[in-house]
Amino acid sequence: MDKVFPGGKNAWRSAWSQPLFRKKVIVALVLNIAVLSSFPFFFQYIEKRNGIALNDFILNNISSLNVSIPLFIIIWTTALLMLIRALQQPEIFLTFLFAFLALSISRIITISLIPLNPPADLIPLIDPLSNAFYGASFVTKDLFYSGHTGTQFLMFLCLRKKSDKILTAVSTICVGILVLLQHVHYTIDIIAAPLFAYTCFVIGRKLAKKGIQY
Repeated sequence: MDKVFPGGKNAWRSAWSQPLFRKKVIVALVLNIAVLSSFPFFFQYIEKRNGIALNDFILNNISSLNVSIPLFIIIWTTALLMLIRALQQPEIFLTFLFAFLALSISRIITISLIPLNPPADLIPLIDPLSNAFYGASFVTKDLFYSGHTGTQFLMFLCLRKKSDKILTAVSTICVGILVLLQHVHYTIDIIAAPLFAYTCFVIGRKLAKKGIQY
C-alpha cells in the first residue's frame, strides 16, 4: 500500500495560517503568470533566428510519426494528477510552483544560449492547451531542453505516493520517446531535461520549505 502523507483541509488550514506561506504562494503565482505570459513573445522571437541543425544518430534512424494525441493524453492526465495532489498537500503545491518557475526561466536561458534549428522531418505537435503559450504560429526552435519531458520528470520528483511516482516515471519515459518519434526534439534535449528538472526541483523544494511548518 502507498504511504499515507498528511494533507487535506487541515494541512491547508495550518499552512495558510502562516503569513510567510501566503506570501510565497502569491509571489510564486504572480511570477509564474508573468513568465508564462512572456512565452508567446519569446518563442516568436527565437523562431525568427537561425541556429544549427544537429546530426542526431537516433533521429536519423527513425521515421517521424505523428503521436500528438497520445502525447496530449499523457501530458494532461499527469497534469491533472499533479493538480489533485497539489490541492491535497500544500507543500507539493508550493514546491511545484517554485520548481516550475525555475524550469521555465531555465528554458528561456538555455534556448537563448543554444540556438538550434529543428530536426529534419519534424511533425508539428498539436496540443491546444500548451500551444496557447506559443503565440500565433507553431514553434519549432524551443529545443534545448525539452519542456514536456522536463515537466513530467518534475512532477515525478514532486509527487510522493509510490503509485504516483511510478505513473509519472513511466509518463516521463513515454513522453521522451514520443517527442523523439515526432522529431520535435533532438536526443540531447530529452537526455538533458531530467538533469535540469532535478536542479529546479531542489531550488523549488528549498524555497517552499524555508521558514514554513507543514
